[in-house]
Amino acid sequence: MQGSSSGTLLHPISSMIMTDSKQTLSRRDFLKTATAAGAASIIAALDNPVTASQPQAVMPTRPFGKTGIDVPILSFGGSLNTSLSMLVLKQAVQWGVTHWDTANSYMGGRSETGMGKYFEKFPSDRNRIFLVSKTHAWDTDGMSQDLDLSLERMRTDYIDLYLMHSVSSSSELTRDKKAWAEKKKAEGKIRLFGFSTHSNMEACMLAAAGLGWIDGIMMSYNYRLMHTDDMQRATDACTAAGIGLTAMKSQGGGQVKTDSETELKLAGRFLHKGFTDAQAKLKAVWEHPNIATICTEMPNMTLLMSNVAAAMDQTKISVRDLNLLRQYAREKRSDYCSGCTRICQPAVAGSIPIGDVMRYLMYARSYGDRHRARTHFQKIPLPIRRRMASTDFSPAEKKCPQRMAIGDLMRQALMELS
Repeated sequence: MQGSSSGTLLHPISSMIMTDSKQTLSRRDFLKTATAAGAASIIAALDNPVTASQPQAVMPTRPFGKTGIDVPILSFGGSLNTSLSMLVLKQAVQWGVTHWDTANSYMGGRSETGMGKYFEKFPSDRNRIFLVSKTHAWDTDGMSQDLDLSLERMRTDYIDLYLMHSVSSSSELTRDKKAWAEKKKAEGKIRLFGFSTHSNMEACMLAAAGLGWIDGIMMSYNYRLMHTDDMQRATDACTAAGIGLTAMKSQGGGQVKTDSETELKLAGRFLHKGFTDAQAKLKAVWEHPNIATICTEMPNMTLLMSNVAAAMDQTKISVRDLNLLRQYAREKRSDYCSGCTRICQPAVAGSIPIGDVMRYLMYARSYGDRHRARTHFQKIPLPIRRRMASTDFSPAEKKCPQRMAIGDLMRQALMELS
């Protein structure tokens, strides 16, 4: 099936769900129609952009905190590393995935450059996109340099949400960062400001809720983490403070396997309902209204279609499913690092970035992105990597709430990522 003569992108899908229609597109119908439409209609659409008068599929949206901005519940994570990236971006826009997330460092800058090429070809789409980027710099001069470079790469005058990347302590949320954010907002270079966090997330979130100048936070949030008292307290505090919350690492460490009774039950229930386990994990996060959007990497059309289908499908994940996921998380807690590095790293004198290494292993094993994992791992100073081989990690293991085999995992990282 080809696109229409007018160049409408996947027009069979668009005609099934119109903005003024009460019809619902099922997950199976969506995937069937999208697959049948094929890449030819997408390529045609690049040369014949869809006009505003043509019907669009409806992606659910939620308020982003108290900013007055609504964002789609699914966010496009910007790993743009293939020649088909522009096709995927165009399709994302057509399906309502208009929250795009990237960073100054992603793919060595190629992610931002790819988005810039898209905006150059489709300048009118820029106003439809809630654009997010991040800085790794820890001083305001470096943040300014990163911001200006990001604006240049993405060929835009402003970024909707600008984040400090990988904040791990509230001490990093300083007054000079607040003044910097206010200045850049006044200059029109950013609309909103905040941070992402992988480690000690709950403490960072609670601190941010009391500051009054953080607009958005991106944190690891999934079926393993969302039930904990600390995370519930942190998300409630941020919601009360009007901070928009973006969930990342929503899969919680990879696919559900089938080597335990709980896993077999989960796999069977998801299969019966027509979900993949990945789609079910997204739905589990969307059950929490405090989460505005889930940011997930979608570097190819298969992942984009699967995630969009899950977002558009109105079938709720059941309480039984949620309880089984929670039980599975308890049974498999030793397989997942929850980022509480304030506990494990001091136990080995803080000299080895345990949490970072765990994340790099996740990139390699759960995401299948060994290049990214090795690139990050090899940025750890060589003397620290050498100490990993001889360090006694048993004190950290005794304190780990997840009961992870930290020493074995650090040695495995040395073997796999060096």
